[in-house]
Amino acid sequence: MKDRPRVQDFDWTLLAIAGTISALGVLEIYSSTHASAMAGMQWKQLMWIGIGIAGMFVISRIDYHTLMDQAPALYLVGVVGLLVVLLLGFSRLGARRWISLGGLMNLQVSELMKLIIIIVLARYFAEVRTDRLTLADLLKIGVLTVIPVGLILKQPDLGTAMVLVPVAVVGAFFAGIQWKHAAIGLVIIALLVPLGWNMRRHLKPYQQQRIQTFLHPEEDQRGAGYQILQSEIAVGSGGFWGKGFGKGSQNQLGFVPVRYSDFILAALAEEQGFIGVCVVLLLYLGLILRLVDNAQKAKDRAGMYVVMGVTAILGFHVLVNASMVIGYMPVTGIPLPLMSYGGSATAFVFLALGLVMNVRMRRFVN
Repeated sequence: MKDRPRVQDFDWTLLAIAGTISALGVLEIYSSTHASAMAGMQWKQLMWIGIGIAGMFVISRIDYHTLMDQAPALYLVGVVGLLVVLLLGFSRLGARRWISLGGLMNLQVSELMKLIIIIVLARYFAEVRTDRLTLADLLKIGVLTVIPVGLILKQPDLGTAMVLVPVAVVGAFFAGIQWKHAAIGLVIIALLVPLGWNMRRHLKPYQQQRIQTFLHPEEDQRGAGYQILQSEIAVGSGGFWGKGFGKGSQNQLGFVPVRYSDFILAALAEEQGFIGVCVVLLLYLGLILRLVDNAQKAKDRAGMYVVMGVTAILGFHVLVNASMVIGYMPVTGIPLPLMSYGGSATAFVFLALGLVMNVRMRRFVN
């Protein structure tokens, strides 16, 4: 048995896949913005990728057991940070989600909370000593998850709030949720849907419109349905082979909404076609399978839950974003990991991968 992790134990294959996806994202960000007032965004994205990779190496060196020992303090920091955002954060496009760090950069605390909830729930699941979760366990998991979800919804940021839930669901599945409890949960969710719909007036106007036009965007082609319709047009116009790099009319003329971030997959589909989208989705599949492989090789339950928490979040991101651009899910603002433009989101993914590297590098350590 080895006494400490070695650089050879680092998952270079996982990093290579993540780097390839990031590179494709930078190219598409350039293609989408170079002829507009947003030209140069690819350089900022490269900067954040560099920061993220540096952070990944740093977090991979800190034993994940040490991080899990600090889970209560980290959770408190995250919750306080979300409260600070609501009180002192600045607004953009009607949402209060960011804290300015001395004018140098803007921090989206909810992205940091994703990392914290992975560590907190992994510790909780690892400490469960039975093969089956009790109802009390599920209630505690629910409270730990609902508090940050509620604070993020207040920003409002429905997409990020939704992303925290799969960590709890996947963890509960592997920890041994009882079928009767799962069935009760599904029934409660089914009963709450009508209540949630009746409470939609408490949502922001644009959020109400997104829900109402999800099934029939053609009814409001110039309003709430515009984003989905333009995305579908771009995806369809790309055909099998695409129009070529920098030659997508919907993309280059700015018809694709937020084409450098939330709808970057639609922009890529127009320029690289069905074959290009398949390549990207296969890369994501490779990323997910590599994460699952690392979870299987973890030396303890704690490491397995950490890696599966990362897998749950990234898999959920890809599924929702890909479904959104073809109109199978409402527009929620969930970016495509590593490809979409965004500093905090990009940094989070690499830090999360750093946690995975952390677990992998210690699988043979005493």
